[in-house]
Amino acid sequence: MSQPQSDLSSLTHLNDRGEAQMVDVSSKQITLREAIAAGAVRMRPETLAAIAAGNAPKGDVLGVAKVAGIMAAKQTAQLIPLCHPLPLQKIEVQITADAELPGYQIQATVKTKGETGVEMEALTAVAVAALTLYDMAKALDKSLEIGAIRLLKKTGGKSGDYVREE
Repeated sequence: MSQPQSDLSSLTHLNDRGEAQMVDVSSKQITLREAIAAGAVRMRPETLAAIAAGNAPKGDVLGVAKVAGIMAAKQTAQLIPLCHPLPLQKIEVQITADAELPGYQIQATVKTKGETGVEMEALTAVAVAALTLYDMAKALDKSLEIGAIRLLKKTGGKSGDYVREE
């Protein structure tokens, strides 16, 4: 079903024929961009204890998940259609035990100086870190659950700053 011409002009990822396109950001000003995303992996308390003690069958669960998140942020344009490849100046992935969950909280911070934001890179880092943690711990716990992946904050760009209210 085709959309009226006037509706298509407001959709930046569609051309005038309604076809997908990468947004032209060449006229945008280069600014410092930062995004922070978060997510969680819920598990049984025994699984949390085993990972924290370094007793997972596949080895260093948290170290591997952290590196996977960093690598994923750098590959976002290869994974998400229509994302711009960006020179990333900072990628930080933190994985913190949370006994109340129980499980791990994951947070990624990504920065660049560019014409477009790094929200997708931060979200991708969190998602892949969570998936890697899941893969590394699934032998211990079949009930692992990934969730609550969300953007917490973004700065820079024409649309301005955003801070999630939780």
